[in-house]
Amino acid sequence: MTHSDSGATAPRPGDEPAGASVVAAEDGTRAGISRRGLLGWAIGSGVAGIAAGAGGAVAAGAGRGGSAAGDEFAFEGAHQAGITTRVQDHLHFASFDMMPRASREDLVSLLQDWSYAASRMVKGLDVSASGAVGGSPEAPPDDTGEAQGLGATGLTLTFGLGPGLFLDEADRFGIAERRPAALADLPSFVGDALEAGTSGGDLCIQACADDPQVAVHAVRNLSRIAFGRARLRWSQLGFGRTSRTSADQQTPRNLFGYKDGTANILADDAAGLADHVWVAEQDEPAWMAGGSYLVARKIAMHVETWDRLRLAEQDRTIGRAKGSGAPLSGGAEETEPSFSGSAIDEHAHVRLAHPTVNDGVRILRRGYNYVDGNTELGKLDAGLFFLSYQRSPEQFIRLQKRLSTDLMSEYITHIGSGIWAIPAGAQRGSYVGAELFS
Repeated sequence: MTHSDSGATAPRPGDEPAGASVVAAEDGTRAGISRRGLLGWAIGSGVAGIAAGAGGAVAAGAGRGGSAAGDEFAFEGAHQAGITTRVQDHLHFASFDMMPRASREDLVSLLQDWSYAASRMVKGLDVSASGAVGGSPEAPPDDTGEAQGLGATGLTLTFGLGPGLFLDEADRFGIAERRPAALADLPSFVGDALEAGTSGGDLCIQACADDPQVAVHAVRNLSRIAFGRARLRWSQLGFGRTSRTSADQQTPRNLFGYKDGTANILADDAAGLADHVWVAEQDEPAWMAGGSYLVARKIAMHVETWDRLRLAEQDRTIGRAKGSGAPLSGGAEETEPSFSGSAIDEHAHVRLAHPTVNDGVRILRRGYNYVDGNTELGKLDAGLFFLSYQRSPEQFIRLQKRLSTDLMSEYITHIGSGIWAIPAGAQRGSYVGAELFS
């Protein structure tokens, strides 16, 4: 447990022929993407950054549960949405593998089709003009329809590329030479008990929204679009954000009851984002400029054991007061911890994760709580679905190694893991990842 996005207008219904998959060209014309994706919709079955992304939503009425149905974050921009965007209440994260016989053309067309569908769904629209009810009654609808009437509810969709795409032995996708040197499977860490069923993947989708059904709808329909080209490897639902990315958001609490993400990098911290989150133009490879790297870790929290700890021991483990969130060295929640005395244990989480003991390393967190029912032993299957964005994976690796002696390690187990390159945002008339294939 260690410690975007701007816009153009998405196409509206009627902009394109029913059933067509298109993207907007720079001159305003419509250009076809791929009929194969639409064929997948018809015969497949689904399973389940800058100014605007930082807070440029437009509210237009209330959706289910009091969320703002009209909150919209544009899909196009310098950076992908869902990174510095204010953290929404719900998550559906999904990892995919390309099909064994998929080609470069399949990968490109899939990213194009996903980008087009995403540009509609973040506006509260169906995935195509014909959508859930506008097509032929004799054919399956393009859209599954469960998000009708719910609005955008702050939906963001963030796409990532895993190491396996670049390390394919046959180099099916023709991108082996363009692999970022830092994009490789994470090393093993002390205490890992990773499960293949919740780790890795060639592609990822992070869907965040203020209505859980909107997030699930997005992943369900993008899974259908992938039919024949990619298949779902694993997915995870999350609720109750465990971080904040805007100053007007209160610091949330994790399932241990502690405020989480107090010192997170915020959307208005341009210098912090440039130094620690966004890949710079001078970094290699050049096609990643404006992007980031995403690490996902599924962390089981042994809540029954934790709940039997004395409050004083819980505070010692974290290094903060459970009620106020203030560091044990004194002050208020946002007071900088002081490590000069003995108030904060040398193995407390807040000390080991702090930038001052990690050569200034920081990461941007977007984690969520999860509860997946009960284990076979009757214990709560619950924990933190940890998500972090960083300019280089080395930032996370350094922090996680430092946490090898964390007092909290006794109460958590890392059971899932993945890493993905997050390309820059899609430009109008293009798609996410286009720079990789140019």
